[in-house]
Amino acid sequence: MKKFFTSIALIVFSTAIVLAQPKGMGKSDPEGKKVLDAVSAKFKSYKTVTAKFSLKIENAAGKNLGVKTGTVYMKGVKYRISVTGQEIFSDGSNVWTFDKAANEVTITKLDPSANSLTPQKLFTNFYEKDFLYKLNGPVKVGAKTLKEVELTPIDKTKPFHKVLLYVDKNAISSTKIFEKTGNRYTYSTTSLTPNAAVSDATFVFDAKKYPGVEVVDLR
Repeated sequence: MKKFFTSIALIVFSTAIVLAQPKGMGKSDPEGKKVLDAVSAKFKSYKTVTAKFSLKIENAAGKNLGVKTGTVYMKGVKYRISVTGQEIFSDGSNVWTFDKAANEVTITKLDPSANSLTPQKLFTNFYEKDFLYKLNGPVKVGAKTLKEVELTPIDKTKPFHKVLLYVDKNAISSTKIFEKTGNRYTYSTTSLTPNAAVSDATFVFDAKKYPGVEVVDLR
């Protein structure tokens, strides 16, 4: 779970706005910042976001290890992530992690610290002080010409050494993560609907809808 959610942090909702870099770590590209600022500004204009995504996993040799699909909903500080075998709900205060195979849900308090991870942060300032970035320039992907932004983690203990973001019309269409093990994860947005009606109940786990579910409350 933790590894998947860490990876989802670099999903299509990623943006890397580094406003202050530690001394001695080099500087980020101002042109890259313009691109990422525009992505962030566009997201902040939405009241709600519903997006479908796919995740492709490859090994170091480029062999396809599988594809997963999922959906994410966001409204203010609330979010819900649905992916094969698992769902994560948050009403802004609590987090429910539901394991479908085990029919078990774990409840924790949402960590309000700056280090806590929510999909909303991925659209805005999650990467502040964490990455150096540069604009590699336009690249052709299918029939589209996209802007490629390369991210390098400042913390060299991270399990990945590079992330590529592909931006189309101030929105990130895909994200490619390069792990030190050689594995590569490519997240692609298959659809994104802003400002759709999403009820607050969407972000709360309702045990009544899951007969026999085991509840592990760690709050």
